[in-house]
Amino acid sequence: MDTQRLRIMVIDDEKVVGDMLRIHLTKHGFTVETFLDAASALRRLSEERFALIVTDFKMKGMDGMELLKTVKTLYPDIHVIMITAFAHLDTAIEAFRGQVHDFFPKPFKIKELLESVERALSRDAGAHQDA
Repeated sequence: MDTQRLRIMVIDDEKVVGDMLRIHLTKHGFTVETFLDAASALRRLSEERFALIVTDFKMKGMDGMELLKTVKTLYPDIHVIMITAFAHLDTAIEAFRGQVHDFFPKPFKIKELLESVERALSRDAGAHQDA
């Protein structure tokens, strides 16, 4: 597997959530960088490629929806998974319209999030094999 595909960015203004995701994703072979805000994550994204972003929806400064739109404009091939403690149907619909790969209300089951990550990256690998 291409190591570039294994790079995941986690953005959540709750440090404990980012740390928990980093621990679980690292155990599954991914290289993970965590960020407490979208602006610093976008700066890092301009320096290095990531295959997938897991982001909180509600954050100080740029929120997850604005981040999703920015990422899909600048880096359309990067998958985005959104997590939120503020899960409303309208929020989920807006996220999917913005091309989010998946959407999880907090608290979420880590196993389901890991399965979503695997699906996103395996779908990407399949697309590259067909090309």
